[in-house]
Amino acid sequence: MALTWRYVVQPDGDFCRIANIDGSLDNTSDEELARVWPRQDDAEQQNRPCSRCGTTLLLQWNGPLMTGVWMELCTVCDAHRPAARAFIDWYGDPDRDLTAVPRLFEAWETETMHAHGWARAPQTEAAPGARPHSHLSLVPPGADERADDEPAETD
Repeated sequence: MALTWRYVVQPDGDFCRIANIDGSLDNTSDEELARVWPRQDDAEQQNRPCSRCGTTLLLQWNGPLMTGVWMELCTVCDAHRPAARAFIDWYGDPDRDLTAVPRLFEAWETETMHAHGWARAPQTEAAPGARPHSHLSLVPPGADERADDEPAETD
């Protein structure tokens, strides 16, 4: 199974990420994806405060499935982190490049997950002519500290 991500980005910077499993969305246009995206009215969206400083968040996102990480992009708390700073700057740019969202979001996600102790698992090279592996697996905190022959802990 191959997993890649498709992004639907609005001019105001609002976006969603949709799983493209085995290329099932390869023939779906961005316009078609935008039509089926259940975008909330701005009045319905809650402006959540940052859990660290109370400032209104620029972006809040559930981390990758089953990690239990809640990711927050705060203009105050995250301005020192390079990937977060780039994403904050993108949001503040009225002439933002909408095609930059996948790169910016994934860099911010990687940086945020790393701050929570998670790391990206090494990826194998795709065979020539095969789809590239753009979804990177996560390694849970502490897993990289085990010896290679030591089994992972299970509950």
